[in-house]
Formats: sequence, C-alpha cells, structure tokens
Amino acid sequence: MYPMNANTLQLALFGDVPAFEKPLHTNQPYSAAPQQFFNHVEQCFDRGWFTNDGPLVRELESRISRFLGVEHCVAVTNATLGLQLLMNALELRGEVIVPSFTFVATPHAVCNSGLHPVFCDIDPDSWNMDPGHCASLINEKTSAILSVHLFGRPCDTHRLQEIAQDHNLKLIYDAAHAFACSHTNKKIGGFGDAEVFSFHANKFFHTIEGGAITTNDGELAQRLRLDRNFGFVGIDNVESLGTNAKMSEVHAAMGLSNLDLLDDTLGRCRDVYQSYADGLRDIPGVTIRNYDAQGDSWNYQYVVAEIDEQLNGIPRDLMVDILCAENVIARRYFYPGCHRMAAYAAPRFQRCLPITEKVADRVIVLPGGAAMNAQSAREICSLIQYTVDHAAPILERVSKIDGAWRVTT
Repeated sequence: MYPMNANTLQLALFGDVPAFEKPLHTNQPYSAAPQQFFNHVEQCFDRGWFTNDGPLVRELESRISRFLGVEHCVAVTNATLGLQLLMNALELRGEVIVPSFTFVATPHAVCNSGLHPVFCDIDPDSWNMDPGHCASLINEKTSAILSVHLFGRPCDTHRLQEIAQDHNLKLIYDAAHAFACSHTNKKIGGFGDAEVFSFHANKFFHTIEGGAITTNDGELAQRLRLDRNFGFVGIDNVESLGTNAKMSEVHAAMGLSNLDLLDDTLGRCRDVYQSYADGLRDIPGVTIRNYDAQGDSWNYQYVVAEIDEQLNGIPRDLMVDILCAENVIARRYFYPGCHRMAAYAAPRFQRCLPITEKVADRVIVLPGGAAMNAQSAREICSLIQYTVDHAAPILERVSKIDGAWRVTT
C-alpha cells in the first residue's frame, strides 16, 4: 500500500493523499455484536430497572470477581470517581505519593479528594513507580501510595507492599490499563488494599463508561457500596456522606456482553501487537516495548514504542505529526508528565523527575487494540520505515517554529 521505492516524498504532510482513508485512533472501542447487548438491555425494559444496584450490575460484579480471583468487586460510574471513592473510604489525609508518568486522572482524583499528590519518578526499565524514590518521599504527612500498572505491566507489588507496611500506609493501585493482566501468576485486582479499573470505551474491556474497585477487604467493600449511593442504608436512612457513583444497568449490559468476548478480544490484540513487533524490529531507532511473559498473562492492548533521539534525525514529535497526517493518530503518552502540566505548575507540586521526563520525551503509542487489524499494523510499520528512509529530504522541508514542526518549503 505505501510506496517503499518512491523518488518523491509521498507523504500527506506535504500534500499527498493520506495513507488511510479514515483515522486510526489509539485503542478504538471494540464491542460485542449489537444484538448481544440488546438482549441484555431488553431485560432492563422487562424489569423496569435501569439503575440503583440492579441485577445486571450485580451479575457483572460477580463475574468480574470470579474472573480476577478477588472477593469483592464494586462497579462504579468511572475509574476517576472510583479512585476518589476509595480514598474517601480509606479516610486518607495529607499526602499521597503518585507517579507523574500516568494519565492526569490519577493525580486529579487525589486533588479532588482534598489530598496533595506528591509526584514520584519511575523505574527506567518498567516505567512504573520507582519504589526507592517512593520511599524517599515518605514523611509524617503521607497517608498512602497510589501506584499505576502502566500499559498493563505490573508494578513491583512486593517492594511497594513492604514500604507501605513499614510506614503504616495504605497501598492502592490504578489498574486502568491492566484488566486481564497478571503478576506472579495472580490476576491484577487483588494487590494492595484495593485496585481500581477503568471500563471506558477505549479500554481492553469496557462498559462504554464505567469502572470497578476490587478488594479482598469485606469491610472496605461494604463502605464503598454505601458511599457510591449517597451513604444510604435502606430507605430514608443516610448513614454517612457519599456521592452518586453507581453504574447503570445499561452500562452493565455492555460489560456482560463484552465479558463473553474476552478470548476474541485478547486474540485480536495479540495479533496486532505481534504485527507491530515484527514490522518494527529492524527499524533502527524504534524500540517496541515487549511483553515479557515469564508465566504472566497480558492483554496486549497498548502498542508502545520508544523513539531514539537518533531515528535517522527524525524527532519523535515530527514522527507523530507525519503519522497523524496519514490518519494514523499516534499519541505521546503520557507527555509531558503530570508534574510539567499547567494544572500542576504551582511550586508545591514541582519535583526533579529525570527518568519521567526522559521517557515522556521519547514515547509514542501507536493504534492498537482489538478494533485494529494486523494488516493495518503492517502498513503503519511500512510508513514508519519509509519516513526513516527519507529522513534527509523530509528534514529539508520542515522547521521547528514556536515549539511545533511546520512545513516550510
């Protein structure tokens, strides 16, 4: 599809027709057939029950608990509210240590819970929270560690658990990327005091919008169920402060439909990832992040590559612009790191996080997931190869102006 032997720059950035007619987004939603979903929704109409801890939500919670091997699953409106609900239920105060290299919802949830996020650097190999740096940030104000299983790769749960126990801290995980992934032959979902999943439409498993908190602590689960429904205990009896974080029956219907699709979803994600791994392997300056099995399972949803500074002279941000012009909507996850965002510009949030900044300047996430197909992945690899092969003439026609790459000739 993409010309490897072209004598001219056949790139959409320079006015040519895009390589793909429709945009290929990072992790486009993939769902069960509509009729499967409608079959569940019809039950809502038959019962006249659309929300407020309905039977579909309870069934979804039960099936997820069994799948993850945890005692309790509390379905919620979304993962951000789930994190806030959890921090409130744990009665956290003061400071919570979080990685900066994550989606901004993680520290936002901390702030919106009336807590102060303390940004931690990441391990240079795993890109997850660096336990050593985490330990150095603990003081008398610290009440919890909130770590993230980034791109579905598990944190150093053993070391973080030791740190939390040594300092009498709560340990919670943002597992937004990690549904169906495992660590030490145990499904992610049962580590720490609790873990929070995102079931947003672009996730490996989704309920359109939604999330869940999983835990093996029965008292905590009971508190979470109370708090997600305004603190109600029975009719007209409000026992505590709470909010509205309930999952609706319609969202649960989508979740039940997609649970039946997990094997198919996993197979498609794996095929797409492997096509990228094969196609990018021999391109100098591009390193795809491998899923090292070691007895664990992965969902293969995120196709993450690291762009070397010497990619034949093509900077990461220019590569992103070239791909986006071709309708390959690559992303700079998680750029520039939360601690460098305007929302956290106040001096109290500032930290020296050299590994986070180095990685954030080099990462590119390519369209992956079950809605992609292996052939498109191979064509994107050819496009990247073409760009690298034609780096010199490309660089002659662009300049960096006001921090952005512009076509100048």
